Amino acid sequence: MGPGDQRLIGELLDRRYRVDAPIARGGMSMVYRGMDLRLDRPVAIKVMDPKFAQDPQFLSRFEFEARAVARLSHPGLVAVHDQGIDGEHAFLVMDLVAGGTLRELLRERGPMPPHAATAVAGPVLDALAVAHRAGLVHRDVKPENVLISDAGDVKIADFGLVRAVAGSNATSSSVILGTAAYLSPEQVTSGNADARSDVYATGVLLFEMLTGRTPFTGDTSLSIAYQRINSDVPAPSSAIPGVPAEFDRLVLQATARDPDDRYAHAGEMAAALRGAARALGLPEYRVPAPRRSAQHLSAARQVAGAAASAAPTEVAAAAPTTALTAAAPAHPAVEHGAPQPTRVVTVETRREATEPETGGDHRDPAHYQFPDFPAERARSRRTMLIWVAVIALLTVAVGVGGWWLGSGRYTSVPTVTGMTREAATAAIESAGLSTEIRGEYSDTAPVDTLLGTDPDGGARIARDGSVAVLVSLGRPAVPALAVGADVAGVEDELRARTFDPVDGGEAFSTKAPVGAVAALDPGPGTVLPVGSQVKVVRSKGSPPVEIPDLRGRTVDQARADLDALGIVVADTRTVFDEQVDAGDVVGTDPAAGTSVGAGSSVTLTVSTGVKVPSMLGRSVGSARDELVRLGLDVQVRQMADSDRSLVITQSPGSGTRVEPGSTVTLTALP
Repeated sequence: MGPGDQRLIGELLDRRYRVDAPIARGGMSMVYRGMDLRLDRPVAIKVMDPKFAQDPQFLSRFEFEARAVARLSHPGLVAVHDQGIDGEHAFLVMDLVAGGTLRELLRERGPMPPHAATAVAGPVLDALAVAHRAGLVHRDVKPENVLISDAGDVKIADFGLVRAVAGSNATSSSVILGTAAYLSPEQVTSGNADARSDVYATGVLLFEMLTGRTPFTGDTSLSIAYQRINSDVPAPSSAIPGVPAEFDRLVLQATARDPDDRYAHAGEMAAALRGAARALGLPEYRVPAPRRSAQHLSAARQVAGAAASAAPTEVAAAAPTTALTAAAPAHPAVEHGAPQPTRVVTVETRREATEPETGGDHRDPAHYQFPDFPAERARSRRTMLIWVAVIALLTVAVGVGGWWLGSGRYTSVPTVTGMTREAATAAIESAGLSTEIRGEYSDTAPVDTLLGTDPDGGARIARDGSVAVLVSLGRPAVPALAVGADVAGVEDELRARTFDPVDGGEAFSTKAPVGAVAALDPGPGTVLPVGSQVKVVRSKGSPPVEIPDLRGRTVDQARADLDALGIVVADTRTVFDEQVDAGDVVGTDPAAGTSVGAGSSVTLTVSTGVKVPSMLGRSVGSARDELVRLGLDVQVRQMADSDRSLVITQSPGSGTRVEPGSTVTLTALP
């Protein structure tokens, strides 16, 4: 960074973002530390080269790409908060990641072991997978765009900028559209890029992390780019011994010259990377941030500048390094030019021997017991070692406990995109997690198709946790309706099938009691789209019916007629009716013509009237027997007391209905 980088310091972009200190310069932009004055939060501000701000085509593409990236949400993506144009400055406002770049970490530490390379490449691939699913391609995956925070988080930045610059009229031969060392063959030959191009660049990135260098070198960017057209990326183990064969295969497939031979997208490569890590038993690892990063130096300079401007002259003279003391140990590369305080150096001065005062208590040195200094030092050393050991054990215990309570007892849910149900279950169980199969309805996925997991792939859960494997149940069907089912239970069943139950009003029902569910609309068994509405129709009881006129019907006939209408015969009672034969129905209570609800009960009134038969011409004995059988009393008028006499008259007459026990008078001759 040169003097020109300071010209924006203190400026206010878009009347909101204050530029505080430069962080790093790129080929197309400059990155600054800044402050969002509206929300009072630190941010990173990427200011594009002024020549791009004059190009309408670049500005249109720049705004489009910024909006597309801002819609993405993933812990591995540097969030974009805002974009704008202020005069000749087109800028992006992003999260300020306190840490450094992968490039700076490689310069400090050199090649990485497989578990460290996995800890960096895994989050990068997960973030790229989110972008690939959204139809976005990064086009410039390289160590400079991989950020590592002081907390060990790995993030990828600069989505869409290469594409925006590629569409600019200001692009010149001095602008490399994607860093040459990481370009895929198709980007070199045709300029086209898709998700597989990002996979290629990530493969080169993994090669560099494992070996400490890129696979192709040359005098110019063009010569580096064109080497990959005719040459395959070598296996990392050919450049540095000890790289596992699993990582060789991973790099070689990711960097295949033919895009069809690579992983189809970043999610597929992430699954392969985690599979290799599991096969090798690689431990979990937190990636350290580079100590001498540009971001750390920028923060230290900003703190030093703020302290220098805020401290009074007298205090600065007395303690000029106070404001920098906290920053200096963490960033030893930062040089502080402020004057150092005066150092006072003392030397041992021998004390002159003096004569003892008269009258003092003087002992014979030969009998004076001097302390055993070696024994005292040994005891002190042992005590110190014991305390150091105790403190070390406590520190380890606290550290292990904190690690376990913090992140050690958690693991990541494997990504199962594109797998079968059986393969997904095996992948999750191999990660030490238990599984359960859970069905979910879907309008598009066929039955038994894998939909994903709950929690999603990449989520952190306890190591002994359970993951639900989500399987498609196809489109839902309206459930069967049990007779008399209650409304709450039916609505719960509909919601379990993704339906939205709505009130369908009331209707008469001869089966469902009042208040129960009478019907569903659409009816049971109907297949509907997920989330469709289903009307729940409540019963208001049976429809009203009119009691028929049953006079003269037998009791059995009357019962059958009432049963057909849903009316119950609760009781019968007898009454004399001279118009109705005994045993036939005289009427009902309620009376005929009354409207009642189905299921109501009635009482039948049955006649007791006995119809007197004709006894004329019959013998007295025969007539008497018949009338007694009918429950009537008999009185006979005759001249001779003989049962053989013939009946010539009777009272009451034939066909008359009388009450049971009534007297019938017979007149007989002789």
